[in-house]
Amino acid sequence: MPNQIPEAGQSPAGQPEAGADAALVSLIGVVMRSLDEMKAEDVVELDLRGKTTIADAMVIASGRSNRHVGSIAEKVIGDLKAAGVRDIREEGFPACDWVLIDAGDVIVHVFRPEVRAFYNLEKMWSAAPAGGRGA
Repeated sequence: MPNQIPEAGQSPAGQPEAGADAALVSLIGVVMRSLDEMKAEDVVELDLRGKTTIADAMVIASGRSNRHVGSIAEKVIGDLKAAGVRDIREEGFPACDWVLIDAGDVIVHVFRPEVRAFYNLEKMWSAAPAGGRGA
């Protein structure tokens, strides 16, 4: 089972969060609200802290069609910009089989279901860190 991002107000150890954790929780909140509003399916949050330096969290979601994937991605990007996130990078337009949104501390992947199943990012990123033991 993938690691979950801590609830607002908590660090991974259950302690009160510092400013960086609060910003991460806020950023994930923007992404999750956007995905919910656009009726994204099978949304998964992965905690990447301690696994990589590319981001602190990853959110993976599915859309029902290319058009739905594109619409979801456009909504997420628009809401991130409205929340003040700068330097958002995206890949995957106009095909919209898989759109990647890099918002710095959070990376969002929006897939068509069959493309998501092929790449299976949840399995790759939820594995234990090197030297650790997987479930």
